Amino acid sequence: MIRCFALSLFALATLAFGSAMPALAQEDAIKIGVIGLDTSHSPAFARAMNERAVEAGKRPVRVVAAYPYGSSQIESSASRIPKFTEDFKAMGIEIVDSIDALLAKVDGVLLETNDGTLRKEQFAKILAAKKPVFADKPAAATWEDTLWIYRQAEAAGLPIFSASSLRYQPTAEDLSPDTVGEIVGADSYSPCSMEPHHSRLYWYGIHGVETLFTIMGPGCESVSCTATDGTDLAVGRWAGDRIGTFRGIRKGKADYGGTIYGTKAIRTLGKYPGYAPLVVAIEDFFRTGKSPVSNQETLEIYAFMEAARLSAERGGAPVSIAELFAIDVAK
Repeated sequence: MIRCFALSLFALATLAFGSAMPALAQEDAIKIGVIGLDTSHSPAFARAMNERAVEAGKRPVRVVAAYPYGSSQIESSASRIPKFTEDFKAMGIEIVDSIDALLAKVDGVLLETNDGTLRKEQFAKILAAKKPVFADKPAAATWEDTLWIYRQAEAAGLPIFSASSLRYQPTAEDLSPDTVGEIVGADSYSPCSMEPHHSRLYWYGIHGVETLFTIMGPGCESVSCTATDGTDLAVGRWAGDRIGTFRGIRKGKADYGGTIYGTKAIRTLGKYPGYAPLVVAIEDFFRTGKSPVSNQETLEIYAFMEAARLSAERGGAPVSIAELFAIDVAK
């Protein structure tokens, strides 16, 4: 069956529409700091965490501080910082002038900086402070930096979680094993705009690739990619001779979705649910210190996208995922 999390109607309703019950005292909360106020995710996640009701028996998770920076070389992101900084102030969240100052005040970090080229340097500070971190997409701008971040986190035993909200895209119909059977393949699609400082699919194609891996799981062995100005079509071969494809859309109508192929039925994905389910998963990550997505699977998602880039550059030739994991990123 599809690999996603079931959320109670209570959790979804309170996250989407605000708190229905009094929040617990701030001092009882897990204190979270945000690095990077250059993406709409930052105020959306902070507002959701700080306003919604908490299910009985769960410790609240609250954003208490933020460091605004943040992209400098991506104008569409950097230009957002002043407004989002004011939004955070209006929510009563403290703005600090350095990452070090932020880390001294919090129990965990939302690493939101939209410019992935800064992630390695920022993560190194989080690692030194030993703070659990949710690294929003993209985890980094390159495969080498992404692999380094995860290898360092694993070596230090530091909890790290990264995911697109598309991981929680529901299916249109029931996907129990009795209905679908064994999943033998899948197709996914999403918008796929590119940004010159980031590996080909990392900037936006990650949404559809995350959908594909949510269905297929880890175990991709090779990727081939045909690319034009308007479209990337990446075909992954999984263990067990299963095939998964991702269509990245830059020309024509762009949307999110996909198809699941089972031994008993074929099903399509439902409507994108927004940020709510991801925020619930992030809160539980900070409560437990356990990522709902394995480090290996997250790395395979980025390896898939890097393999697609290399394949496109090599005229569509298949690229082995093992080739990418063999890269030395020890330094």
